[in-house]
Amino acid sequence: MERSRATLRIRPAIPADAVAIATVHAQSWRETYGRFVDDPDTNPWFDVGRRIGMWRSSLEEEELNVVVADADGSIVGFAATHLTPGADAVRPEELQMLYAVESSHGSGAGQALLDAVLGDRPASLWVAADNPRAHAFYLRNGFRPDGAESSFGPIPRTVRLVR
Repeated sequence: MERSRATLRIRPAIPADAVAIATVHAQSWRETYGRFVDDPDTNPWFDVGRRIGMWRSSLEEEELNVVVADADGSIVGFAATHLTPGADAVRPEELQMLYAVESSHGSGAGQALLDAVLGDRPASLWVAADNPRAHAFYLRNGFRPDGAESSFGPIPRTVRLVR
């Protein structure tokens, strides 16, 4: 896909998108986090199959607010938010996921996804500590670290960003 020729459209995800979203999810994880494991081909965190059921359920039950980036009929990215109610929530909403396949980096897909799913509302998110591209993107969008750290799956260290 040539970035300059693709027509990018951001739209709400529908249950029929589950397989495509799962595929983008697994591919972008492999491209971004594959370096954290010995063999992404055998590691369950990088398996498309295990993500399909999760996405079918999430989209059918509308557990998340999900939008997709569609480039000429092919989903190249997605973003998902959910509300974080409760007195201990650091922000009222969390950007739970924003992933785009590497071939779409620089196309504006990530920014369009963030704008569509979150706009400029206050939110929190978790990002791999060792992901300078993502940190620069979120910094440009007003997110700053709040000092909280954790780990997730094969990612040894994640940091929370807020705005």
